[in-house]
Amino acid sequence: MSFRKTMKIKHVPGTGARRVALGLLIICCVMIWEDTLAQQKLTLSEAIEIAQYSSRNIKKSKLNLYGNQRSLDAQRAALKSRFALDITPFDYNRNRGFNELFSLWNTNEDYNSFANFSVSQPIVATNGTISLINRFGYRDNYSEFQDSRTKTFSNNLYLQLDQPIFTYNRTKMQLKELELNLENATLSNALELLSLEQSVTRSFYNYYQQQNNLQIAKDEYENQKISYEITKNKVDADLLAQEELYQAELNLATSKSTLENNQVLLDNAADDFKLLLGIDLTEKITVEVDINFITRKVDLNQALTYALENRMELRQRAIDIERSKFELIRTKALNEFKGSIGLSLGIFGDNERAPNVYETPTVNPRVAISFSIPIFDWGENRARMDVANSTLEIRKVDLEVEKNDITINIRKIYRNLQNLENQILIAEQNVKNATLTYDLNLERYKNGDLTSIDLNRFQSQLSEKKSALADALINYKIELLNLKIQSLYNFETQEPLIVPTN
Repeated sequence: MSFRKTMKIKHVPGTGARRVALGLLIICCVMIWEDTLAQQKLTLSEAIEIAQYSSRNIKKSKLNLYGNQRSLDAQRAALKSRFALDITPFDYNRNRGFNELFSLWNTNEDYNSFANFSVSQPIVATNGTISLINRFGYRDNYSEFQDSRTKTFSNNLYLQLDQPIFTYNRTKMQLKELELNLENATLSNALELLSLEQSVTRSFYNYYQQQNNLQIAKDEYENQKISYEITKNKVDADLLAQEELYQAELNLATSKSTLENNQVLLDNAADDFKLLLGIDLTEKITVEVDINFITRKVDLNQALTYALENRMELRQRAIDIERSKFELIRTKALNEFKGSIGLSLGIFGDNERAPNVYETPTVNPRVAISFSIPIFDWGENRARMDVANSTLEIRKVDLEVEKNDITINIRKIYRNLQNLENQILIAEQNVKNATLTYDLNLERYKNGDLTSIDLNRFQSQLSEKKSALADALINYKIELLNLKIQSLYNFETQEPLIVPTN
């Protein structure tokens, strides 16, 4: 006899109902688990990392940084030796002209084929250029006047120097400007990252604040439901007047309306937060933050010192001053006295046979000196110099204003932090007192010693104190972030953001 035939199933009363209940429980657990998995929980650091990857402003800043880097790379490459080869394989010309010496008309045919090979090397120190040039060619010329045809190969090899004098070094200035542009783009990118961190942090804490307000509203609504049930039971037992039930219903409806309003505010904050991070608006998210209050040791003098030594805006203002100085030099050179020297030395040879072009070489030296002398410009240069000097002075004033703004902002943040520390301690005590007060008055209400209106007032007071504490804690966190951005020193970790290089 098989096992299947001998096995008996013992019937237990209620087994079917239990199985159904167990099945429903499993389904609910699965649904809750799937909802939890679908909801993305973000910390502040994760949110900042996501924003840095997806932010359009950061992408533009990085592209600007890349463009300035490549411009500097191109300029540095242009300062190396440049090799060039120009080839003209065919150049034919036929013309008829009048020869005044012999009073005759003459037809001339000329065919050329030549190539130029050059190596040019800019001289950064002097703004000059030294070049080695070789021109090799073939010429076939026919003249009707003498009925003669000449076919020759020629080669001209010479070294040439072109050197400006009595003027500024344009090569050095252009290179320095591109280096400053790259440094400025690097600073702008770093500032954009700090600005993004600040924006994400504010949006993050705003979203958390709305989450917290919604939770407070839920707690208040639950308390109001408990209060309503107590009131209803007492009214049904003729222990309270019917008016108390009306007031309890009003309190419950008001609490429900507040809960719904906070849900709308949370949804709006979620959309703004997801838009800032660049994530899908349909994605469910929640934020996780350690909002516990820990006093941070903040040294005002240390914050000011780090800020005035390392703030990138100050370096940007200094770069603006250097640029203005360059513009002043350029403006001064518009009508300047300047000159140039041209030197070349080489040998030339020609022959009917290409290998013999240098049988009888000719040395071809060349020296040229030229000057550009301004005479009278009707005050144009002086006026343009005044404009350039004014711009330079404005840049210097901007630097001083930036220093004062940094100092004032840090001093304000420091005072706010000191005040917020006191406010947090007071808010924590207020929450404790409001909680104890509400619990005591709830018991009084249960015993009939308090009206529902008075209990609602204590419930509202408790909600307000909880919200005020959360606001104070968030404001403290944000002010710490502001101080980090303003001073470039993280007082939470006691570490500088910029480590000096030796």
